[in-house]
Amino acid sequence: MKRRMIRAIILFIITFLALLVFIGLYIDETRRVQETYRTQFNANLAQTSESIQSYLDNDADLDMRYRRIISDMSSADTFVFLLDNVTEAQKITVNELQSALLRYPEQMRERERMEALLEAVTDLQSNLDKGFDEAAAIVDSLDLKGH
Repeated sequence: MKRRMIRAIILFIITFLALLVFIGLYIDETRRVQETYRTQFNANLAQTSESIQSYLDNDADLDMRYRRIISDMSSADTFVFLLDNVTEAQKITVNELQSALLRYPEQMRERERMEALLEAVTDLQSNLDKGFDEAAAIVDSLDLKGH
């Protein structure tokens, strides 16, 4: 009986240590995945910044440049929902900004809004909270009943 109890205790300790190792591996992999998502989010924001700057600098082919802004912002919107260190309100703000680009192109194409969008995206890429506030201000400035 004593041998069985010692075996059971040793088996429990080995199982417990294996569980701790797997928990540690899971936490490490989760951290790596979050870093990958953050990198992709920042890369998409950088692409969006470049697209907006290209839109502001050129007078030709603005439709194609605007579609590129929408595409890049859509990719960033996808990755923001995968990030753990972003609040739900911040995720919704980025989603509303991307929706505004799709729904209200006439209003969003105005030069001052594009410049504000460039500043907001740059601040988001720099991981500044004021970027979310700037994005919310852009969405709030739209006339949601008109085009």
